[in-house]
Amino acid sequence: MRSNKSFIWKIIIVLNIAIICFIYMQYIVADREHKVFGVTYMTMNNPFYKIINNEILKIVEEHNDVLITLDPALDIEKQNEQIYDLVEKRVDGIFVNPIDFQKISPALEYAKKKGIPVIIVDSQIQNKELVDCTIVSDNYNAGVQCATAMMNRLDKANIFLLKHTTAKSAEDRIKGFTDTIKGNDNYKIINESECEGQLEKAMPATQKMLEETPDVDVIMALNDPSALGAIAALESKQRYDVLVYGVDGTPDMKSLFKYNPMAAGTVAQSPISIGKIAGEKMYDIISGENVEKEVIVPVFFINKDNLNKYDEKGWQ
Repeated sequence: MRSNKSFIWKIIIVLNIAIICFIYMQYIVADREHKVFGVTYMTMNNPFYKIINNEILKIVEEHNDVLITLDPALDIEKQNEQIYDLVEKRVDGIFVNPIDFQKISPALEYAKKKGIPVIIVDSQIQNKELVDCTIVSDNYNAGVQCATAMMNRLDKANIFLLKHTTAKSAEDRIKGFTDTIKGNDNYKIINESECEGQLEKAMPATQKMLEETPDVDVIMALNDPSALGAIAALESKQRYDVLVYGVDGTPDMKSLFKYNPMAAGTVAQSPISIGKIAGEKMYDIISGENVEKEVIVPVFFINKDNLNKYDEKGWQ
């Protein structure tokens, strides 16, 4: 009798497993007729990335597919974990805006090993062979344009730099700026600070630099949020004689040009173009088409003199 009961329970267990597998095949696997993509940004505490995400989402939804958007909040270990998790979920493709262009490599190697296409957006990585395509602004030229505008306006200047050296895009902007003034003794870098491109970090960083080296004429910020933080710091110190340059072309930065003399200019990127191109390239890749390894999106300088040519309240 006990042997029969044991046998019956074994049959019930086997049947339950079979039913679960059937449900999984019918609903979970069937649901994957709609492709699923993942994207992880440095942080969503930046409207620039929200615009990129919206453009990718538009492309994905046009195909009746799904986009999972993740925010590692500037934590590279968390971003790597997010990529590993997306790979384990067997997503059809991954978009990455890398926090650290070197430390992101292990997760990208894993995605490549598993055959999942990866597109890098708005920055670059150390080993481009790990990804299928990189969509990036002409960041070096953005720095060149800021330096050129400054030199056309001032015959000499003491300069602060607000940096984010683990982000290749930010590093390229600062390098473009410093390379342009290199060898000209009229333009001197007298202080610099890391701020991760965050307004709330740029403000105290700038305040500290002002206390250390107050004789400053220009602040070159890696992006507009850090430029806005610098302007807030200058206002807190009642310093209205410093010019601040940023990169992004944000509505917030452009709104200052008409009435705030410290807002000297911004080099506009196009998050709309970056997101749209990234979404389109992903579908080209999964369709088996050959795509270029890197797409460089042009940038352009905006200040109060040419603001009327652009959308003051929106993104380019």
